[in-house]
Amino acid sequence: MPETHIREGPMSRGPKFLVRLRSHTVFENTPIKLFCTVQGYPMPIVKWYKDNVLLDISSGRFLVESNAGSHSLMISKCAIGDTAMYTAVASNSHGQASTQASIVVKKFREEEPTCPYAWTPYQFAILPEIKYTRITITFLETFKVTFAKEGDSVTLACKMTISPNLANLQPDALWYRDETLLKESKWAKMESGGGVAKLTLPQLYKDDEGLYTLRMVTKGGDAVHSAYLYVEDGPPPVPKAPGAPMDIKIHDANRDYVIVSWKPPNTTTEGPIIGYFVDRCEVGTENWTQCNDSPIKVCKYPVSGLFEGHSYYFRVRAVNSSGISRPSRMSEPIAALDPTEFERLHATKLGGTLDVVTYHDDLEAEGNAPGVPSNIHASEADRTYVVLSWTPPVYQDRAPMWYYLEKTLVGSNAWQRVNTQVPVRSPRYAVFNLAEGKEHQFRVLSANMYGTSEPSQPSKPIQTQELKGVPSAPGQVVATRETDTSVVIQWAPPKVLNNLIGYYIDSCVKGSKDWDSANHKPCSKPKFVVHGLTTGETYVFRVQAINELGLSDESQESAPITVRAALKTPSAPYDICLLNCDGTSMVLNWKRPLKSGGAKVSEYYVDRCNVAKNVWKEVNIPPIKERIFKVENLTEGASYKFRIYGLSLAGLGDASKPSPAFECKAWKMAEPGPPYDLTFCEIRDTSLVVEWKAPVYAGASELTGYVVEYAKAGSSTWTAANSKAVNQRYLKVTGLETGGSYVFRVRAENAEGLGAPSGPSDPVIAKALPGTKEIKCGVDENTGDIYLEFESCQITEKTQFVWKKSYKEITDFSTGISVKTQGSTSTLLFKNPEKEDVGTFSVVATNTDGASASYTITAEEMQKMLALSYDIRNPIIPMKAEMAYKILERGRVRFWVQAESISSAVKYKFFANNKELANCEQTKMSHDVSTGIIEMIWDHFTAESEGTFTVQIQDGRAKAQSSLVLIGDAFKAALAEADYQRREYIRVKEGPHFSEFLSIHVGDDCSVTLVCKVANLKKESAFHWFKDGAEIVPAVAADLASGSCKLPLALFSKSSVGVYKATISDDRGKDESQINISGEVFDNIINDLTRLAGSTAGELTVQSTAEGIMLQCHMKYYTQEMKIQWLQKDTKLAASERLRIGGAPTMATIEIVEPVDKDKGIYNIQIADAEKTYTRTMDFSGQLYDNAYAEFQRLK
Repeated sequence: MPETHIREGPMSRGPKFLVRLRSHTVFENTPIKLFCTVQGYPMPIVKWYKDNVLLDISSGRFLVESNAGSHSLMISKCAIGDTAMYTAVASNSHGQASTQASIVVKKFREEEPTCPYAWTPYQFAILPEIKYTRITITFLETFKVTFAKEGDSVTLACKMTISPNLANLQPDALWYRDETLLKESKWAKMESGGGVAKLTLPQLYKDDEGLYTLRMVTKGGDAVHSAYLYVEDGPPPVPKAPGAPMDIKIHDANRDYVIVSWKPPNTTTEGPIIGYFVDRCEVGTENWTQCNDSPIKVCKYPVSGLFEGHSYYFRVRAVNSSGISRPSRMSEPIAALDPTEFERLHATKLGGTLDVVTYHDDLEAEGNAPGVPSNIHASEADRTYVVLSWTPPVYQDRAPMWYYLEKTLVGSNAWQRVNTQVPVRSPRYAVFNLAEGKEHQFRVLSANMYGTSEPSQPSKPIQTQELKGVPSAPGQVVATRETDTSVVIQWAPPKVLNNLIGYYIDSCVKGSKDWDSANHKPCSKPKFVVHGLTTGETYVFRVQAINELGLSDESQESAPITVRAALKTPSAPYDICLLNCDGTSMVLNWKRPLKSGGAKVSEYYVDRCNVAKNVWKEVNIPPIKERIFKVENLTEGASYKFRIYGLSLAGLGDASKPSPAFECKAWKMAEPGPPYDLTFCEIRDTSLVVEWKAPVYAGASELTGYVVEYAKAGSSTWTAANSKAVNQRYLKVTGLETGGSYVFRVRAENAEGLGAPSGPSDPVIAKALPGTKEIKCGVDENTGDIYLEFESCQITEKTQFVWKKSYKEITDFSTGISVKTQGSTSTLLFKNPEKEDVGTFSVVATNTDGASASYTITAEEMQKMLALSYDIRNPIIPMKAEMAYKILERGRVRFWVQAESISSAVKYKFFANNKELANCEQTKMSHDVSTGIIEMIWDHFTAESEGTFTVQIQDGRAKAQSSLVLIGDAFKAALAEADYQRREYIRVKEGPHFSEFLSIHVGDDCSVTLVCKVANLKKESAFHWFKDGAEIVPAVAADLASGSCKLPLALFSKSSVGVYKATISDDRGKDESQINISGEVFDNIINDLTRLAGSTAGELTVQSTAEGIMLQCHMKYYTQEMKIQWLQKDTKLAASERLRIGGAPTMATIEIVEPVDKDKGIYNIQIADAEKTYTRTMDFSGQLYDNAYAEFQRLK
């Protein structure tokens, strides 16, 4: 016989709601009463909350009653403000429980309008219906792009005028974040009225970041304003801890579990995230409980073990190696209820407006066992769980129905009941604790109080997911200008999405390595506007994709972009003129647009129109880059008009005005055609310089010169600026009136006479720019370079300095000429000046109002500057005494010179017979700044020392050299004196001494030893070792009998670095020798050890441990200072929590902690000395890996 009821466990002593709160919708000014029944021992105390805030019952608007476990809350007269979520929280010494219900208060209307979207199960940001009347809204003040931190409070406000401002037709203020309609809540407070709309976010989280839009809706139109709000991470609990996760969502809530998901934070400046902790808190309490014992790596977690009917908040914290982040914003409250809870409600009319609400479970019924469910399938699958859905059987009985689930591994055919404790009432349920990557089958049985159905058909095999990894890196990143503080970033989505969530964008000033997060909440589209940039600064950008596992690799950096205002299309070109005509073609020229729109006008399009036909046609399909163009295939004798378009990065500009009608008739006049492209520079109060280009049509003979004419603006009287034609294509015009406005034109001349004039220039005012400075010429006191320096009185972001000689741009910098620009100053440097570097040099600062200047270097001035340059570049240190020598005791020789003065930065070298000498015990060098003396003490002066001795001195740029020749009789005399002093010292004074100073010996067994030899000892002679001033007592005393002394440096490593000293002494005196083991000396020892270790290294071996698998390479010696690199395939491996790289004195190791399949592959160890790299390789896969992994599992 099947069971006829559900067996439940014994009643707990903690609170339990027998009758839960029910939601209601009522009209304004009507009463409402919420009631519930709770049991528990001791009797629970019930508190009431409105929107999670403890209810204030002292106001008299709310009446609370309690009687033997039955509790009620009554509102005698409902108002619109009473619309809220109400919660009753029952608690006693054994725990607490809660129940929730919503009250919706509507304004009373005769007939409620039907919403066309009422059928939808979700709430979308649906725009209200617009009825067209003439109400105009004009924004007076708007909110800007805002930057804030977590925990801050921000108010976004707009002031506006409403016309007409009618009390009964006030606009609705709708606020959106990223196209989602916002509602009044504890996180968002809204105000509207009096011409102001405000949105206050009292406590910011990164969830609040986004594009905020205010939409003022009227019956006839709307007004919209948008701006972005950035919310960066608040101060972390510990330094370098990650930012908080965000966007906490609850999925698939059921009677005893929910699934929580979230989005990971950006980690631009923090370490990578290890995992996450999920916390829960029951509504009405402040007790947060951690749900998972160890961090989870995936941004989704099923929380089980919830109490049915209780409501909970959830939050998430991120973990990295530095610590735990701040908690995320808590989720909206969610009740642990069966999804079919409300489908089981049954209402009975009592008359009037009163209903009695019960459950179908509570009704008496008679019937049969239900039918068999069908179509069981997985609606969601994860690594360790699946969410199953199925079609219920046709069921019309009044008795409650529930389900049992069973599972089996594919191929085993052993079915196991899943939900043994909790009956499932909805046709959807999650099955947890499944094996990752395995295939399962499921079936479902329906049951009621009369019996249980047959099992359904098994589902198709359902495989739990395996971790696929993070998305691949996004593709090419392109940055384009938007405003003077923002740029638009676009990129190609990753080729491998792997459940992509969104993107994080980082920005960095070009040349630095300080990356900053551009957004703190993932953006979902491959396009983002980065605000808050510095105008004129150059940035690069990169993008990372994220999914529930974390962040992808960074994309490649974008091309550098300088932040500037958005571009506009250029204005129209103008003044089209005809330069030549051969009967079938015309050569045109025009002036560039007056307004470029922020980008260079780089190309042009030409249209033509046959006057007789009056039809415009394009002339050139590919654009042209110069402002001169030959229009071909014209009809001889026809008249044509032309118009020009300018093209920039911003697009195609407006067309020019049509040119005059030009007749297509071949030019045959003997005089030349008109010059063109007049430009001006060096505009001063009474003068300026005119430049132009040669005419296209030369006439019947070669050009012989040019005549410049000018006239006051508005006058037709032209005056020649030069009485005699000039050969060059520039002229300085003088004698102008200060502030006068002039136009200019140029005529070319040949043997036949003056040709047609150029088109008149634009008016030019003879007035120097305020602050105009001329070019300075001089010789650099430090480098000796001859320079021309110009400081512009104007400067812009696009300004470039163009230097010219004889008004032709300097483009050849191979002769030692260079340009150095810093800020508003540009310098032309002659690094290898010559007598030929004379003439007129000029400079123009582009993208200014004509800042320019010129300077003429004469031959006489150049001669003087060349002499001064030589003296500066070749300074000499004055000497008091040239090199001399003196014989000292013990036969040592002192070579010395004395300068007038030297600095502490002086450098010098001594040479013997053109061979540089080292500063060591045998040739000890020193100097004295106070006296200017530089000396060298030669310790072993022998017959081989004959020759020339030289010292080279450099102090800054000044140099000096002095030599001493010791050969023949002079050398013999010096050598004899040195031998005499040495013998005399030994006879009278010499005691114990070093015959061989300290040196380093690296043995074939990788031993490192300090060695030296002492002589002239007696029984009382004492030998001592020291390191960094502290005495060392070796295990084996020095062998003074043989004179050889050794100090082994066991396990040589970084700890062996120091200054070592040896001393030998007795009553006759003391001698010492020292060596500094650091820097290059230390590196040479490590290199020798590496060479010996690498050449004798054994093949790689495997050793399993309790924590993982260790790869070993045995060698003569190992220390971490050696250049040893581990690789998997071609990827270099770095030490981490999973990869422990190190070794023992005779072995290098890498330990793989908790190995997984991706750790299989080819492993290499590379041991590199200065000349050669030694490599050992192992294929760590197949049976070798399987055996090692099995041994690891056994040890574990």
